[in-house]
Amino acid sequence: MLSALEWIVLGAGSAAAIVFGVCRHRPARVGPWLLLAGSIVVLAIGDAALALDHGAFAEACYYGMFVLVACGLMQFTRGGAVLVDRARLIDLLAFSCSALLVVWVFVIGDTGQFGQISAADVIGDVLLIGVAARLIVASNRNVSAILLLVGAVGMLGSDIAWGLAENWATESGYRVLYLAWGAAALHPSMARLTAPMPVRPSPWRGHWAALLGISVATPPVVLFVEAVSGGVTDGVLIAVVGALTLTMTITRLADSVGQNSRALSRERALREASAALVATADLDGVDRAVRAAVRGLMPAYALEKVVFAMDDRQLTCEAVPPAGADPRGRSWWVEDSDNDAATLVCPLWLEPLAVARPSGGALVVAGRREDLTATQDALEVLAGQAALALDRISLVEAVGRRDSDLYLRAVISNTADLMMVIDEDQRIRYASPALRDLIGADELPPLATLTELVHPDDRTQVRQALQDDGDGVLFCTLQRADDRQVLVEATYRDLRDDRLVQGYVVTMRHVPTGHEPDERLPHVDHLDDMPAWVNRRNARQKFRY
Repeated sequence: MLSALEWIVLGAGSAAAIVFGVCRHRPARVGPWLLLAGSIVVLAIGDAALALDHGAFAEACYYGMFVLVACGLMQFTRGGAVLVDRARLIDLLAFSCSALLVVWVFVIGDTGQFGQISAADVIGDVLLIGVAARLIVASNRNVSAILLLVGAVGMLGSDIAWGLAENWATESGYRVLYLAWGAAALHPSMARLTAPMPVRPSPWRGHWAALLGISVATPPVVLFVEAVSGGVTDGVLIAVVGALTLTMTITRLADSVGQNSRALSRERALREASAALVATADLDGVDRAVRAAVRGLMPAYALEKVVFAMDDRQLTCEAVPPAGADPRGRSWWVEDSDNDAATLVCPLWLEPLAVARPSGGALVVAGRREDLTATQDALEVLAGQAALALDRISLVEAVGRRDSDLYLRAVISNTADLMMVIDEDQRIRYASPALRDLIGADELPPLATLTELVHPDDRTQVRQALQDDGDGVLFCTLQRADDRQVLVEATYRDLRDDRLVQGYVVTMRHVPTGHEPDERLPHVDHLDDMPAWVNRRNARQKFRY
């Protein structure tokens, strides 16, 4: 009775530790840990039943424990977890099961028993040890994975030792199992065992396929040999191994089919996005194509937010790459307090074409971390295609503006009219030659602005006029190189939304000069629209007498 109570206390404590660790550390996948907790509970019930001399019920509990452990291991090694690709592990485990079956049946004994040791228990323990060892290698010696391995080794040792001699010492391995698996869930490294990782499917290799085929064919061959030799004495063991190898084979095929299906879906979405991006000729078309591609790459339930910013000024501080990350990298992660959610930032940057569109921008996708990790490569490719489309549109517009400027230069180069094309930042992109003659300069300064050419008293109104939307007329004074002033009437048109111009078109008319400054003024109803120096002189003229 005391022994049964001990197993119940150990099982309940270990299961409670696993549940507490899951609630505390919040791993990306809670399923495998809960399955381990359930296997611990079933194992404790079986140990308690065995202590109370209920052997048949205890044996059923042990088989149920192995089923739960197998399901948990499948969750631990599922694609996208720390193991990344479990294909080779499945091949090796299937071959190990078949090899152990052959050794046990044809080398150790004819009854599948060596003393009281159960062959099925030993094979299950070996499989558990193999998976735990592979997790340790894949996770760079993760502490939780090491504790899982310690528990598996303890269970294998007790299965062998207890079958040879039933006493308190040979049961110590089971106690190690309870304590080690509970401690594995309490350690913070347990969350990294199920952290999403980008899937890297391994290429198809014929010898691995042959190994898996041999593993599946071994149990029927052993059964046939025993039947021909005079009787089947290891039917249960053969059935267990056959079920294990068949399950692993089906899992292997399901993984391959799933990877191929996901790859085809990503390829189709990227192909459709590429066709749409090549056909579009404006920024709105690029935005629609990118958003449609993201919805095709990720399921709707896993997608929370999509931000397609074509300029770095549209991004928030959260989209800035973290310290130590390459700002020109293909993507980076924005940490979230929720382990299930994440934000992926893919910059719209192509190094060879950075001059065409230096404003940057990024594709920001927020959603489930597992799905984002699985589609990270595809989202990076999509961001690159979008950047290429934006650069193409920018280059086409730049060529169009250059051709229009050349056409404008050729048409008005020999006229006396003053015409300028001013960018949104108020820098002069083009000015007719008559402007240089009017201000008495051989060439305009590089990157000159219109406000630099006018009198300081008129710069505020000129700057304000070119910052407001719409067209208008203003009077201002140009400052000549010899410090003289020239009064002009400037008519400006806001063509920033025009695809070929993207700026202001300013035409100027020189107000003719006379002997008296006041006499050369144009007739206007409101002198407030005139330059400041004209208003001052007009005031002096009124109060001269």
